[in-house]
Amino acid sequence: MAHTNFKFQKRQKELDRKKKQDEKALRKQQKDTDPEAEAEAEDSPMADTEITA
Repeated sequence: MAHTNFKFQKRQKELDRKKKQDEKALRKQQKDTDPEAEAEAEDSPMADTEITA
């Protein structure tokens, strides 16, 4: 039987963790640099759900 390559699995897990951290940092940076765009994005779904009588 073949042995499990734990070093490969560990490296893949580390790469996934690093990728996730980079994406999180990028989202945080975008949030800090452009708060108005985020506010507009939050308001737009509410505009579509207005109740007209």
